[in-house]
Amino acid sequence: MRHTLLIAAALSLTAAQASAENWVKYIDADGGIVWSYDADYTYRDRTSGRLVVMQAVAKPSAKIGPSSPGKPDGVGSVVAIDCKDRNLITLGSYKPSAPLDIKSTWRSDTPKKATGADNVALVAAVCAKADDAPVK
Repeated sequence: MRHTLLIAAALSLTAAQASAENWVKYIDADGGIVWSYDADYTYRDRTSGRLVVMQAVAKPSAKIGPSSPGKPDGVGSVVAIDCKDRNLITLGSYKPSAPLDIKSTWRSDTPKKATGADNVALVAAVCAKADDAPVK
């Protein structure tokens, strides 16, 4: 019986850790906006080789975010980044009135060059840790 309880406790702890949010700030933008990515969500896509990253916007002065989809203050997107070519593909976005909807066809989308201070900073931040990303 104790063995069963230990296994159940370990599984619930693992599930909690898998859904944890570990937001890492990568740039302060105009108007008090802060962009962060979720290090716990970041992984290398086995098929495309791209890093898949959830990013979110926050405004600390208003006590908003960063948060994941489904949260009352969650506003962000998921992108797939090619670190070598410095380009990205948007997989989907989310906000309180619209849940995250990942396009099933994203791997065939044409990537766009990472431009703008926020995208350039995101690519630099996540690509610096690309070797540590799990492959899924």
